[in-house]
Amino acid sequence: MFFPLFDNLPRLLIDRPWVTIAAIICCCFVYLIQAISPELFMARMIYALGLIPDVLLGNAKRPPSIDWIAPIFTLVTYNFLHGGFMHLVGNMVYLWVFGDNVEDAMGHRRFFAFFICCGIIAGIGQTIITGDSQTPIVGASGAVSGILGAYLLQYPKAKVLIPIFMIPVFVRAYLLLIFWIGFQIFSALVPGQSGVAWWAHIIGFFGGMALFPFFRHKTLPLLCPDELPRGIKIRNRSRYYRR
Repeated sequence: MFFPLFDNLPRLLIDRPWVTIAAIICCCFVYLIQAISPELFMARMIYALGLIPDVLLGNAKRPPSIDWIAPIFTLVTYNFLHGGFMHLVGNMVYLWVFGDNVEDAMGHRRFFAFFICCGIIAGIGQTIITGDSQTPIVGASGAVSGILGAYLLQYPKAKVLIPIFMIPVFVRAYLLLIFWIGFQIFSALVPGQSGVAWWAHIIGFFGGMALFPFFRHKTLPLLCPDELPRGIKIRNRSRYYRR
């Protein structure tokens, strides 16, 4: 897959996306702990704080050495662990590019709740589909996928800069995100695509779309990114690139 570089939308209601920034810092800090820890401790950390479907459903129990928290709480903690450096980078890039505008559309507190809810929904969905798995699920992908679903609803006509064959190109958000979710669905249905929680991505994405109308500021029009709400002024026009 490709990494988005940035979009052309300004933030209208908030100065800084503090929750987005905090989530990125938290994920990076946790990954730093993973990276510098002895291999045995890192493995215990993954199995203790990662989401294990079989354990969450009560079909299996963790040994006392990794029974750090109740399994239900791993629906939250798994979001902040990552399985590798590129796994972390990919999630954080998508979170940074798309998260700030979704946070702007909700406000800080509602965006924080939305982020956690999307991660929980994605984790539950993946658990239901792979209920007998004892492989830990880690990563913010489910929560970030929910943000992508929300972005598609709120800003479908926004322009996102992506590198295509090393050439930066602006594409409409709806084209990019429809292609993205299509790729997730295709990958989930193709046999042998193990090692990635594709269904967490898919369920997180559509879960985010379903939840977004309940979390967004009602002053912002849905599906209408080129039209600003009356009475709201762009704080920094240099960040906005017209068509």
